[in-house]
Amino acid sequence: MTDAPASIVCIANSWFPASPGGLDRYVYEMAYNLAASADRVELCGVEMPDESTDTSKASAVKLTNLADPASSLIHRFWQVRKNYPTGQLSSVDAINLHFALYSFPLLNRLPDGIPVTFHFHGPWASESDQEGASKLGVLAKRWLEKQVYQRCDRFIVLSKAFGQILHDQYHIPWDKIHVIPGGVNTESFQLTMPRSDARTELGWPQDRFILFTPRRLVHRMGLKPLLEAIARIKRQSAATEIWLAIAGKGPLRSHLEQQVVALGLQENVKFLGFLPEKQLPIAYQAADLTVMPSQSLEGFGLVLLESLACGTPTLCTPIGGMPEVIANFSPELITASAETDEIAQTLKDIATGRLTLPKREACRSYAVENFGWTTIAKRVRKILLMPVA
Repeated sequence: MTDAPASIVCIANSWFPASPGGLDRYVYEMAYNLAASADRVELCGVEMPDESTDTSKASAVKLTNLADPASSLIHRFWQVRKNYPTGQLSSVDAINLHFALYSFPLLNRLPDGIPVTFHFHGPWASESDQEGASKLGVLAKRWLEKQVYQRCDRFIVLSKAFGQILHDQYHIPWDKIHVIPGGVNTESFQLTMPRSDARTELGWPQDRFILFTPRRLVHRMGLKPLLEAIARIKRQSAATEIWLAIAGKGPLRSHLEQQVVALGLQENVKFLGFLPEKQLPIAYQAADLTVMPSQSLEGFGLVLLESLACGTPTLCTPIGGMPEVIANFSPELITASAETDEIAQTLKDIATGRLTLPKREACRSYAVENFGWTTIAKRVRKILLMPVA
């Protein structure tokens, strides 16, 4: 690997500021942090803005729009190939793929001798299967993933847990897998105000123990058992006033709202819907605890880092890579299982003071010292620029 400025192309999914999500946020922050070290970075994806309108990071990264996401799949494949013609990749130093769907049309245009690294953010086909996709669709996604992975020289995963999935389900040898945790933007996510001020700004109650969870409203995110756990605590101890704020959109919204009514939690739960990016750090600071009750396929949990960087401790289930994020800081905030009983018991211990939460300043320091993007980007760059064996 060289310390001289390098040319790196990233094939991603969507433009993060317009399409919030863990994968898109990660790629966005990674690209701009690589560019901050003088590398020439091109970020490719769908719905990319015109560079003249990209004022978010002073146009430090070249943006290339690959396709219109509203087009049919076949038309999108054709658009990707048209917008990235043969030979355009021949002069770069490294190619970094993040999403199999938009990497696949470019496979026969990836030049020999230039390292190709795939960031494995999760098993796309398995995630689709758990969210109710058709069997044919799941099979097609799995086939497409395997085609892309066969062409890659190496892989980066954000956790050992997802490295294991990559190895077991896709038969990628461990010597091609590099574990580098996700990073957090410690400038966007900061400890900037007292909890009471954050609650006032959002209109949240001052006299409740507040949980916050930013989640896509789908089954595997674990909101159903979380609501059941809160109802159980309420029945057991009326004095324990828990208030849950849920940020996010998804197909389960109406079902979850019905569950809230059935459990008698109308005064304990608020659905925020989509939360604007500027309000997210305020929401973290307003909460006593951020909760990630995931039931499956949680590769890392960037939410955990964002919350900690804002000074708010985090609770998670022992799923995927989440325990790897907080085990060295607050292992007692990893529930014994993802079941309702264990979530309820841990929340009750916290809300009643039997389990002491880390201080706000300690949370912030842990996130900055271990997961700041300046450090993480250097580790990623080293892998991307490794010569092809």
